[in-house]
Amino acid sequence: MISSLKQPAAAFGVADLVRSKSAAPRPKLAILPSITAVKNPNLSLSSRRPLYLASPEGFGFSSRDGFLSAAKPWGLGFKREAYEADSSENVEISHQETPSAAAQKVKIGIYFATWWALNVVFNIYNKKVLNAFSYPWLTSTLSLATGSLMMLISWAIRIAEAPKTDFNFWKALFPVAVAHTIGHVAATVSMSKVAVSFTHIIKSGEPAFSVLVSRFLLGETFPVPVYLSLVPIIGGCALAAVTELNFNMTGFMGAMISNLAFVFRNIFSKRGMKGQSVSGMNYYACLSMLSFLILTPFAVAIEGPQMWAAGWEKALSQIGPQFIWWVAAQSIFYHLYNQVSYMSLDEISPLTFSIGNTMKRISVIVSSIIIFHTPVQPINALGAAIAILGTFLYSQDPPPPKSLIRQEIMVMMQVRHYTLVLGGTNDLAVTTVADGM
Repeated sequence: MISSLKQPAAAFGVADLVRSKSAAPRPKLAILPSITAVKNPNLSLSSRRPLYLASPEGFGFSSRDGFLSAAKPWGLGFKREAYEADSSENVEISHQETPSAAAQKVKIGIYFATWWALNVVFNIYNKKVLNAFSYPWLTSTLSLATGSLMMLISWAIRIAEAPKTDFNFWKALFPVAVAHTIGHVAATVSMSKVAVSFTHIIKSGEPAFSVLVSRFLLGETFPVPVYLSLVPIIGGCALAAVTELNFNMTGFMGAMISNLAFVFRNIFSKRGMKGQSVSGMNYYACLSMLSFLILTPFAVAIEGPQMWAAGWEKALSQIGPQFIWWVAAQSIFYHLYNQVSYMSLDEISPLTFSIGNTMKRISVIVSSIIIFHTPVQPINALGAAIAILGTFLYSQDPPPPKSLIRQEIMVMMQVRHYTLVLGGTNDLAVTTVADGM
C-alpha cells in the first residue's frame, strides 16, 4: 500500500525513519497508528487527516456484501495507494471501482441476461414440442445429442479448445451424469403433463431437498436461518400444488424427482470433480455426452422407434414443417442455456449464481403464463410467490458475527514489518509490506 501525504519540505534522512530489521523486533502495531507514532522533530504529521485506502484486497481479504472475506493468500507482495483527506475526523475505507471491475460487472450482467433469455426460449419451444409430440424420453435424448454434436464440432474446428481428460475424470463424472440424466428426463416428463409454470414452481423447492439430503444423509448442519427459509419454500410449493387447476400427479412427481436428482448431481460433482482443471463449458459438454450415452438405451426401451414414428407423423400433419424447427430450437437452446450457466460459474460465486437461478425461474414462470395463457388463481400465484421468496432467502449468506468481523479487520491491518521511505521533495510515501501470518 502506498500512502501519500502532502507535507512541507523538510530536511531529514531516511535512516531517521527506517530501522534495521535486526536492530529491533517487528512492531505489533496496526498500520494507521504506526504512522502517527513516528516521532521526529523535523517531521510534522497531522492526525486529524485520515488516510483513505483504495482497497483492502491487498491484505488478503475482499469485500462482499459489506463484509470482509478471504480472497488471496498471505505472502504475496502488494501495493495500494491512499490519499490524505482534506477535512475529516474519522478514518474511512472506500472501495474504488477500477475499470476492470466495472467491465467484469458488465460481463456478468451479459451472462445473466443471456442465460435467462435462452432458458425462456428453451422452455417455450420445449412445451410446444411436448404438446404436439408427447414423447419426453426422445425429446430429452435429442437435447443431449444436439449439445454433444455442437461441442464435438466446436472442438474439431477449434472454436473451443478440447479438454484434456483421462480415465479418472470420466470415472468421477459418471455418477454426476447419471443424476443429471434422471433430473433432465424427470423435468421433461413433468413439463409434458403440466404447465411450465407449475413445473418451475415445484422445482423452486430444490433447496429444501438439498438441505434435507445434506442433513440426514451426509450429517451436515446449517445455520438456523437456512432451516427457517425452508418453511416458505415447502409451504409455498404445497399451496401452489393444492390450488393448481390442471394438477397431474405424474407431472408433480416428475418435478419432485428432478429436484432430488439434481441435488445428488451437485453432491457427486463436488466430491468427484475436486482438482479437475476443466472449464465450465467443457465440463458441461462432457456431462452431456456421457448423459446421452446413458439415456439412449432407456429411451429406446421405454418408448421405442415405432411410437416415435407414429407420433412424428401425427405432429407433422397437425403442425406442419415448422414442427421440425421447434424440435431443433428446443434442442439447441437447451444446450446453450446450460452451457452459459456453467460458463457463468467460472466468473461468479455460488451465492450469486443461486440468486440468478431464482430470478431465472421468475422470468420463466411469468413468460410461460403470458405466452401459453395459463389460467392462474390468486391463491396459486400467492403460493408461487411464497416459494420463490423462500428460495431467495435461502440463497442469502447469513451475516458473520460481529466478533468475527472485528477479528478479520484486525488481521487485515496487522503487518509483520514496515518501511517508511522518502517519496519526493514534498511527499512522504509509506510502503507497507505484508508477509504470511
